Amino acid sequence: MLVPATQLRVGMVVMHNSDLHRIMELTHVTPGNWRGFVRTKLRNLRSGLQTEHRFRSEDKVDRITLEQLEMEYLYQSGDEFFFMNSENYDQLSLSKGTLGDSVSYLIPNLKIKVDYHEGNPVGIALPKTVDLQITDTPPSMKSATVTNELKPATTETGLVVRVPSFLEVGETIRVDTETGAYVSRAK
Repeated sequence: MLVPATQLRVGMVVMHNSDLHRIMELTHVTPGNWRGFVRTKLRNLRSGLQTEHRFRSEDKVDRITLEQLEMEYLYQSGDEFFFMNSENYDQLSLSKGTLGDSVSYLIPNLKIKVDYHEGNPVGIALPKTVDLQITDTPPSMKSATVTNELKPATTETGLVVRVPSFLEVGETIRVDTETGAYVSRAK
């Protein structure tokens, strides 16, 4: 379905350069007496690469509607990640290349949505936040009184997150899946 560039929104999937892209960021620019345009950051659903593109206001963009199925992440074997359909128990494997940066947030039994285009899986949609356990971080200093000081912490999936200095190994933290930033302690 063709839509004007001015009606694009963050999260939409569009066909650009003969490939599927998800709009990650979008800014409408109207520079005085020049023609307006829409500046976007696009993530390729197949390769995971992020690019920037500027659409003119009068451009028509091919919006793609994806089918989504809820699945549960099971396990990893080499570069393959296995998921199970929650309704009929069918299993699906996706490669690390297809998943891109999403692999850093996958923990067993996590409910996600798998995006399908024309019957083929093209990626996954993660929840807004995930809870990950800290497996390695420098010890906190007892004498430190500054509370906004951050230190690196490695999580169970290998993701490195900057966390407050009072957190220690074994604690569970909530991480934003869009930015990879620490949100809070998990209960």
